[in-house]
Order: sequence, then C-alpha cells, then structure tokens
Amino acid sequence: MFENPATISSTSPHLRKSGSKSVFIDPGVHGHLGGGVSEMGDLKGSSSPLHITTMVPSPIFLWRFKVILFLFWALCCCKIGWDSVMRMSIDLRDLFLYEAFLYYNPLLLVTMMVWLWGVNLWVFSQGSVNYAKVFDLDHNHLTHREMWKCSMWMTIIVPTSMTAYLYLYSHGEVSLAASQPVLLYIAFALVLIFPFDIFYLSSRYFLLRTLWRIAFPLQPITFPDFFLADILTSMVKVFSDLERSVCRMVHRQVATIAWFEADAVCGSHQIAIPLVLVFPYICRLLQCLRQYKDTKEKSSLLNALKYSTAVPVIFLSALKYHVMADSWTSFYRPLWLFSSVINSLYSFYWDVTRDWDLSGFTKIFKFSRPSAISNLLYGRQWVYFWVIGSNLVLRCAWTYKLSAHLRHNYITVFTITAMEMLRRFQWVFFRVENEWNKITKSHPMGEISLEEDKLLGSTTPHDV
Repeated sequence: MFENPATISSTSPHLRKSGSKSVFIDPGVHGHLGGGVSEMGDLKGSSSPLHITTMVPSPIFLWRFKVILFLFWALCCCKIGWDSVMRMSIDLRDLFLYEAFLYYNPLLLVTMMVWLWGVNLWVFSQGSVNYAKVFDLDHNHLTHREMWKCSMWMTIIVPTSMTAYLYLYSHGEVSLAASQPVLLYIAFALVLIFPFDIFYLSSRYFLLRTLWRIAFPLQPITFPDFFLADILTSMVKVFSDLERSVCRMVHRQVATIAWFEADAVCGSHQIAIPLVLVFPYICRLLQCLRQYKDTKEKSSLLNALKYSTAVPVIFLSALKYHVMADSWTSFYRPLWLFSSVINSLYSFYWDVTRDWDLSGFTKIFKFSRPSAISNLLYGRQWVYFWVIGSNLVLRCAWTYKLSAHLRHNYITVFTITAMEMLRRFQWVFFRVENEWNKITKSHPMGEISLEEDKLLGSTTPHDV
C-alpha cells in the first residue's frame, strides 16, 4: 500500500472551496497522506474527490449569541448605573439625574426615530409602495437592515456612555465624567460630517444636503425636503435639549449644578429655547410659501397657515417667565390655551384630509408574502379608527411639549416626546402611500418602470 504513494497536486480543485485559498501539501512531510487517500479511494471508489470543508456557525446560532451578549450588556449597564445613583446623596440625586437625562435624552430619542424609520422601510419593502421612487433614490439606498444596524450601534453606544458618566461621577472622577457626553457629541458630529467614503457617505451627504435645503428653502421644494422637515417638527424637543446641552458644554457646566438657576446663561428661561422650538416650523412655513411661488396652489398657503399657528403657542408659553403673574393668568394664559386648541385641531384636520388618503382601504400593509402582521392590519377597519383617534389625542398632547412653562417633569416630557414620534411613525405610512398613489395616477406604470431603469443606472447616487 505504501509502495506507490498517490501524488496530490497542491492546486487540485478538490482541495479548496470556491473563493478560498489553495491548500498546499508537502509530500516529503506528509507522504503517508497519499496512501491514506489511495486507500480511501479503494473503499469509496476512485471517482470520489477529497473535500475539505470549513465549519461556519449557523445564522440562528449567531443571532442567539448576539442576543445573549446584548442582554448581558444591558444587565451590566443597569446594575452599574443603579449602584452609581445609589452612591449619591439624596439631595443631589434628582438634580444629577436631571442633568444626565438632559445630555443623553436627545440621542436616545434620535436612536428611537432611526429604529422606527427602519420599521417603516421594512413595511414598504414588503408591500406595493415603491418608496425609492417616492424619494427619488437609486438602487444603493439604505435598506431597513442597514438602518437597524445603525440604530443597534447607537443603542449600544449611547447607554454605555451614560453608564460611564454615572459611574465616574459617583466615584469622584468629575472631570472624566464631564468628558463623556462631550466626547459622545463630538463623535456623532464627526461621523455625520466625515468626508471619506466610509459609513454610508452618499447617505450622509444626502441627509446633510436635505437639511441645508430645509434651513434655506431658496430652491424648488422636493418631497424629501418637506417630508424630513415635517419629521423635524416632531423632534423640536431634541433640538431644544441639544441647544441646552451644547450651551453647558461650551460654558464648562457639565457635571455641575451651576446651570440649575433658571435665569443662568443656560437656564430654562433663556430666549434661545423658544427660538429653537419654533425654528423647524418657520422652515416648514417658508417651504410652503416657496411652493406657492412655484405652483400658485392655494393649498400651499393654507398649509403655511397651519405651521404659523404653532408660533403663538411657543412664544405665549415663553412669556410666562417675563410677565407679571397676574398678567399671565388673566390675559396671556387664555390666549395660549386658545392658540393651542387652534394648532392641534388644524394640524389634525390637515393630517386626515390632506396628508393622508383615507378614501379607500390602505394597501400599505398588503404584503407580497402573507404574514401575521399583514393579516392583522390589512383591510381592518379598526386600524383607521386607531390612527385617526390616536392622531387627535397625540396632536393635543404635543402642545404640552411646545410650551416651555410645562416642561418641569422631564419624565413626562420624555414620554410625550416618544409618543409624538410614534404618531409621526404611523403618519409616515399613510403620507408616503398617498404620495405613491399620486405618482401612479399621474404616470402610467410603463413610464414609471422606464424612469426606474434610468434611476438605477444613475452614476450620482443620493441615499437616505
């Protein structure tokens, strides 16, 4: 058996898998392998090749392993954070938690919105609404999986930084604790503006360009422009807290209680707060005026009027800190209540009658493949009662956040802000479907397919 050892070529196709490196065998060192192969050939037949396979973990195993790691990380963060808070004195505990909440609340809400946008994209991909056509995207646009990957990393990074902040402060490392939110904000800003072709450069460029077009609506308004601007109006709480957080970082007030005075530089009575709150509404109002200039449609003026109703709600609320108590109770507070009711009802009316098309059953939940979600939501009347009813309630509740004098309970404010994002999340489904219905009615399907082919062949991608 050992007299005529078989010779195996180092480049034999039987010794490698597609896409893998060649397997080299030294006959001088492993000469006995040839006899083994020859003997196996006698047993199995000379036509049986020698296969070398690699062990690859199954996707289910990897998914379960990641879930276990995530739960372990979450448990560690909760345990360390709780122990850190319990180490602080009772007098400073609430103040410090409020400060920590202020720094990390905006990024947590942004993370939540990214998660929800991923769910929106997943539903669009399962149904008949071509959201890539609606937003004029090329074939390289971010999918729901990529959005969820981004949101997962944000879900890990932000609470980890917050846990480090609590731990370092409670153990007396005040300067290191103060650096945690500063480094986190700088990192997020650098990732967003990083000019190199990593981390979805074209998508980040598209986002920044759209934000620029929103801030300076000097060009014709596109659907992504006012769609993103509408979402930003639901995130004014994020921008308000971002302004206060950055102000404290600039004035070196992080991990201190120097900011707690309401009339301080970064206090809760500053005029910068209502200015930040009103900015997205002013941008949206200017977009409507620009739209009227281009199209001469009166509905654009009526839409502009809707956004203008938010201005008195914001500034009348801010006046509480700058007028006498009797004047506020007898004159300004009734005006604020009246303007709040007008803004909520007008916005609700516009959502149902203009932004959405409820003339027939929505097809947004009619998936190409049957699923439990599709069976639960598609063609069900309760979906419409829920959407309309919850939209009315949350529109009225959102007035609470627009009012600066009602923001002392930060847990309540966070809850209402999260609920507003959920309202905007369900608004997205019907708003995008309404736009898709307009496209399909104004262009035959053949023309749409032709335009999609041209779009897919575009050499200048812009992703969301």
